[in-house]
Amino acid sequence: MALSLSMSPLRRRHCLLVLGFVVFVPFCFFVLFSVPDVTSEQILVQRIAELQVKLQYLDSIYRSRQEDLRKLSEHIDLLSMPPSSGDNTSFITSAFLELRPEIKQMIKNMSGMAAAQGVNPPVMLRMPSSYHFLPHLLDDPTSLRLAYLLSKGRIGVSMVLGVPTVKREKQNYLMDTLQNLIDGMTIEEANDSLIVVFVAETDLEYVLQVAKEIELRFPSYIESGLLEVLAPSAAYYPDFEKLKITLGDSPERVKWRTKQNLDFAFLMSYSQSKGTFYVQLEDDILARHQYVTEMRNFAIEKTSKKEPWFVLDFCQLGFIGKMFKSAELPWLITFFQMFYNDKPVDWLLDHLLYTKVCNYEKNNDICKREKAKMWIHYKPSLFQHIGTHSSLKGKVQKLKDKQFGKVALFFPHSNPEAEITAGIKHYKQYTLKRAYLGETFFWGLLPQPGDQLVFKFLTPIPVKRYYFKSGNAEHPSDKFYNTTVEVLPVEAPSFFSLTSASNLTSDGYVIVGKFDSAGIATGTVDDNFGKIQALRLHVHSDSENWAILSEIHIQDELATR
Repeated sequence: MALSLSMSPLRRRHCLLVLGFVVFVPFCFFVLFSVPDVTSEQILVQRIAELQVKLQYLDSIYRSRQEDLRKLSEHIDLLSMPPSSGDNTSFITSAFLELRPEIKQMIKNMSGMAAAQGVNPPVMLRMPSSYHFLPHLLDDPTSLRLAYLLSKGRIGVSMVLGVPTVKREKQNYLMDTLQNLIDGMTIEEANDSLIVVFVAETDLEYVLQVAKEIELRFPSYIESGLLEVLAPSAAYYPDFEKLKITLGDSPERVKWRTKQNLDFAFLMSYSQSKGTFYVQLEDDILARHQYVTEMRNFAIEKTSKKEPWFVLDFCQLGFIGKMFKSAELPWLITFFQMFYNDKPVDWLLDHLLYTKVCNYEKNNDICKREKAKMWIHYKPSLFQHIGTHSSLKGKVQKLKDKQFGKVALFFPHSNPEAEITAGIKHYKQYTLKRAYLGETFFWGLLPQPGDQLVFKFLTPIPVKRYYFKSGNAEHPSDKFYNTTVEVLPVEAPSFFSLTSASNLTSDGYVIVGKFDSAGIATGTVDDNFGKIQALRLHVHSDSENWAILSEIHIQDELATR
């Protein structure tokens, strides 16, 4: 009965390969014979490699569907089996009819012998599964069900970027990381990528808070399908108080690294069917511009040269920037499930490679060379770790990837001559005056309500546009929060005809803008205000962080910033 549901798995697999061959070969001949020059041949080789990787991804999706069908077939077979203690004559007769003729003849020749009755017994083998390694998943039917999902269902992309995030006691870098990842993409890259934000928390209120913040900050990218947000069921995690204490680590560290292993396994399992390649990231990183294209081209280049690889490493730190073929993620997921309580996630990746390629009978140098062939490092690094406060309580992480190189921490501009007054104490040489002159950035200590940064022009000017950017690549959370931009006209205009009374201050300034959630304040000033004698930034609430102005640009003529 099960066999009637579809053609045999082997036949379906052959059909898929034949279909790929029919599409693939004509394309190769067309390009090969129509454009014979060397450049086109290189493009062809890269295109073939790209199609090979894509076909591997599609084959993994096919095998996943095949597994679902197999489970259904097994279920139907079990229903058709006779009770173990009952008469199984009809079942044996049915099994006998399915045998090849030569096997049937052998059974007839063995008539009367007990050995003849052992063909196709009503016994189904069960292989170990996730439930074997994570038995607590059996305690709740919702253990593998998502607790939350915000998604437009984007699939079939080239690159899936997994970004796990947790609640941090101090600074949270997630929004700045997402902004940087998106800013670093071209339109074409954004249309062929997927960023999956995994909120690894079971507090649904917090999950909703993060999802809301992401949607408010990136509404167009949520709508286009570039960004997804998901969270696990509380039943997915084991009782962290009952973990084995391994490697001599403290109980808190064991809980932290155990949960990280399970978080990565969950995120990878969800992402595996979404695209050709999967890249593991963190929520406190900085990426180079067009990093997606660089990663994709590097992967295709290795494939076109027939260089086998398991992981491409685009960052030297931890598990940041590790790229895998989605079709091979099950190796990693299963390994994490098997040893989630035993070792940190980056150690497990190294051990998996050791198991795959190292010869126990040969020396360690040979093992390192063999691993280096499958774990390939890309230089310069495409990602930098920027977080200082780890998700592990009390851990301060100051490591930087030296292969990443230097990043711009400020952007200089030519501004009108002005007298500078800072109501916020600066740190070391990072003064407001030097920032205004384009020599460095301004770095102030803990802004307080009422603090002001004042730019009083030596000659009043008609301010056409202003642009202030707070925070920088190394300190993205050091922004101005709840801070307004205010101007002081030379002549007091009819304020109530130009703006609402709520925009007026008691000392004659007019509020013309404010810093947004990205830490940027930009806008124009109405021509009716005439010439402006001063512009200031006015802080209205306490800040938990210091504040950086990495870009200051005040224009008295309209021009491209």
